Amino acid sequence: MDTQSPVYREEQQRLQDTFREIDRQRAGIGPVYRGQDFTEQLLEEKREEYRRRLDLLGKEPYFGRLDFKENGKPMPLPLYIGKRGMDLQETGEPYVIDWRAPVASLFYSFTGGEAPVTYDAPDGTIHGEIYRKRNLSIRDQKLGRIVDSYERGGDNIGLNDEFLLYKLGDKKDNKLRDIVSTIQAEQDSIIRAPRHKALIIQGAAGSGKTTVALHRLAFLLYQYQQQIRAERMVIFAPNTMFLDYISGVLPELGVGNVKQTTFAEWALERLSGSIKLVKDATEGELWFSLEGKRPTINDETPGRYKGSLAFKALLDEKLKGLETHFLDPQPFEPWTGRILPAATIREWFEVEYRHYALAPRLERLKARINRWLEMQLGEIGDPKIRKEKSKTGKQRFRTYTNKLPKADALSFYQRLFSSDDSADIPKSIVQSTKTYLKKSEVRHEDLPALVWIHYVLNGAENLVFDHVVVDEAQDVSPLQIALLNQFMNEPSFTILGDLAQGIHAYRGVQSWEELSDVFAEEYRSYHALQQSYRSTLEIIEFANRILPHTGTGLPPAVPVFRSGDPVELAHLFDEADRLPRIERFIQDNRERGMQTIAIVCRTDDDCARLADELRGAGVEANLISENQTQYRGGITVVPVYLAKGLEFDAVLVADADDRRYAAAPQDAKLLYVACTRALHRLTLMYQGRQSPLFAES
Repeated sequence: MDTQSPVYREEQQRLQDTFREIDRQRAGIGPVYRGQDFTEQLLEEKREEYRRRLDLLGKEPYFGRLDFKENGKPMPLPLYIGKRGMDLQETGEPYVIDWRAPVASLFYSFTGGEAPVTYDAPDGTIHGEIYRKRNLSIRDQKLGRIVDSYERGGDNIGLNDEFLLYKLGDKKDNKLRDIVSTIQAEQDSIIRAPRHKALIIQGAAGSGKTTVALHRLAFLLYQYQQQIRAERMVIFAPNTMFLDYISGVLPELGVGNVKQTTFAEWALERLSGSIKLVKDATEGELWFSLEGKRPTINDETPGRYKGSLAFKALLDEKLKGLETHFLDPQPFEPWTGRILPAATIREWFEVEYRHYALAPRLERLKARINRWLEMQLGEIGDPKIRKEKSKTGKQRFRTYTNKLPKADALSFYQRLFSSDDSADIPKSIVQSTKTYLKKSEVRHEDLPALVWIHYVLNGAENLVFDHVVVDEAQDVSPLQIALLNQFMNEPSFTILGDLAQGIHAYRGVQSWEELSDVFAEEYRSYHALQQSYRSTLEIIEFANRILPHTGTGLPPAVPVFRSGDPVELAHLFDEADRLPRIERFIQDNRERGMQTIAIVCRTDDDCARLADELRGAGVEANLISENQTQYRGGITVVPVYLAKGLEFDAVLVADADDRRYAAAPQDAKLLYVACTRALHRLTLMYQGRQSPLFAES
């Protein structure tokens, strides 16, 4: 950028004025209050929040400028748009516009042309014209790149993508970044969609699905400040490492207190530690062995069946029957001659406590019987006799209540798969489930059903979600979504994923209609993001060769025209050449400035062996395993099923042969995931015959 140009000098002066305004406002806040006055402490919380906002503004005050002329106004007004808004201290006039403000929507939705534009403001629809759209890069308080992506009356050829390509060319670190300065029009329409909807988003690899969902949370908190609270929002991610990877985006957007968790952690919290979750036998290896046959996945696959709405209907039917025939009470006789009639016990349970859910109703019944026992003991005047009767009565009370039927989720679930109650469930599923339920163990596929049963038996918790984000939703079940919907006053979801990356298809969905069936038509909407921003043109075109083998019928991803190196196919002549080739790949990419380098293997065992070999050769590499909570960046060895959602500057797919990646849909999805992790460079290495999944058509 020519630092002597009028445009640069104008923007440099505006930036200096902005920093001076930030300094004035910071000075006006005053010193930190450390006293004990409660009112002042509350005010200090507000002041500290103001300080934090100014500190963030001081790093990057804004990223865009929009010259907008409102109808009826004499001149266009330059609007500077940033991650946070700021008004002038003296006049209160807007000086930096928050990116979520209604007028800022024009910065994202406007793609050129001289036609009039509109935006919806609180006071109505505002009409006007755009005269300039300018992108600005500010780093370390210094003005960098300036790109006018539109200027009224200019030719504007190719300018719209220049700043986007500049940002996409950045090297990757170990955290997901916000995209607030480069949100595209189709992404913005999702971010600003009304909150009373379940948005289902099919997004190609690298289309920004996760980032769009996080920005949508920030927008909803801004737009619906009186109706939505951050602490009543929740993000469900595929694993805890992915949560760490995305952890920086919301704070950078000024959003805190949003719960981020995995469904398994949330479900176990609901079930209060009453069950033991075991790793699925198929989880780490993803139904893979070098000699084994890939299994067929259909509606009677255990995970698919247990996550279906049909299974939910069966659960509801059985639960209704449980309540009808739950209690056939016997009289309670705490000692000889003193009896609580069965009819009275039934009256308490079925009439007086009928408005409670089954589990709390049972607890209230036990407490009522205990109170009755205490009253009977209170009528005995002789302390010695009372003590004797108390000992007998309490022992008999424990025996009596222990014989009452149980109203907990695991007990019901175990009975459901017992021989007498399982006639409506496929026999193969009954047998495989009974085997581990006998040991009070459950698998991931059982959790939605168990929490649903717990919900029905115990009634609604004091838990309401204002908005729910479900990431990698192709690997969740309809029952899981239906369950989460029970904790909402109305559907408000952002459900996102990619069917081509459905690597847990044995418990996930094969079409988005399976999830959309949870919601009435007026409460759901479907969106497709085909543009891929992550990878170079060469990488996306290579990955598109794999896509038809996934069996999803999805259209190919559309790359941004950012050209790079060709995808390399590295054929090994013998095993001895494998480790030296991997070392050369790492060294070459380090020399080319790649900050994050991934070696993607097929299984956990493959990764463990390779990581040991690399360490033995003096290469420090981070091995990612299933229970890992943090992604550290640098050189990473990762099994393909855990690479989903992450991205790296350079990726080497190790052992891309026809045995590890056979001509099967599940293998194709895994290989598609592996290839689309790469931003700039991709190499596939194999010994013997290459996988048929990326052969030229």
